[in-house]
Amino acid sequence: MRPRSLVPSFLIIMRPFFISIRSKGFCEYNKFLHGRCFMQPASATEIQPAISLLEKTPRLLETLLGDLPGELLHWKPVPDRWSISEVLAHLAALEQVYAERMLRMIAEDSPALTKYDLAGAAARGEYSRGSAGENLAVFTRTRRSTLALLTGLPASAGGRTGVHSELGTVTLAHMLNEWASHDLGHLRQIAELYRAREFHPHSGPFRKYSNPKP
Repeated sequence: MRPRSLVPSFLIIMRPFFISIRSKGFCEYNKFLHGRCFMQPASATEIQPAISLLEKTPRLLETLLGDLPGELLHWKPVPDRWSISEVLAHLAALEQVYAERMLRMIAEDSPALTKYDLAGAAARGEYSRGSAGENLAVFTRTRRSTLALLTGLPASAGGRTGVHSELGTVTLAHMLNEWASHDLGHLRQIAELYRAREFHPHSGPFRKYSNPKP
């Protein structure tokens, strides 16, 4: 059985902290915690489009995949490529990584952020565990808990920083935009897998005009 993520519970525990930040403002809160304000300027245009996209992804996945048979969800175009179920498992795993980073970037002064070991996770077979439905449920549950906090953040939160082990200093705005980009990349991957398995083979002569790349 897949272990339950602690992230949603932790997000609930941290909710009063976020509400306090929203009411006091980050600069005053940091002065209280650290004796100084280390906020970088940011605007709503840097974080709101990303948050809006993050809100849409669970609905898009549930609408697209809700009634698909298990055979399609576990189909792989070649042995070394992911199935839709494995893409969902990857999204669930990364959702926890992004959420934990977000919490640390808000609560700490430029925390160290370790690069995610994608190759290691795949090699350990972490994405092949569980069903597509279970993986989607874990992703959706964690995303909704995260969104409950993201939607309450002031625009200035985008200026919070962390130090990535490979990329150096990044802001929360940077990470939110990467988070949204990551969603879109895998939505496209899922769509290509669905297209290549279910529709392209039956398109007859029209296959000349399309070339799915799952």
